[in-house]
Amino acid sequence: HVQLVESGGGSVQAGGSLRLSCVASRSLYSGACVGWLRQAPGKEREGVAAIDSDGIASYADPVKGRFTISKDNANNTVNLMMNSLKPEDTAMYYCAADPVCETIVTLPRAVDIWGHGTQVTVS
Repeated sequence: HVQLVESGGGSVQAGGSLRLSCVASRSLYSGACVGWLRQAPGKEREGVAAIDSDGIASYADPVKGRFTISKDNANNTVNLMMNSLKPEDTAMYYCAADPVCETIVTLPRAVDIWGHGTQVTVS
């Protein structure tokens, strides 16, 4: 069954904002760290941000100060608010889950659970 479903991607001009959302299955939302990976064409998969069951967030250096990850416990949803977007943020963004937040942010290759992705394009 589908465990992670992303929404909210789109196209925006540099400096603009977008919000991504990920609805997670109850078991993942309450028991794992949920976050975001991204992959641009021809580039390695990259960790973006993650948040644990206690609401403690971790961010990759390129997005610190611009992106904010948060949880909506009523809807099993993890949101990623992206501000001050840059062309280098252009990528397919995937919601991901792992027992350890640090794995999502720093070892994205090791993440086994992720969604189908949503495209973000910044021009």
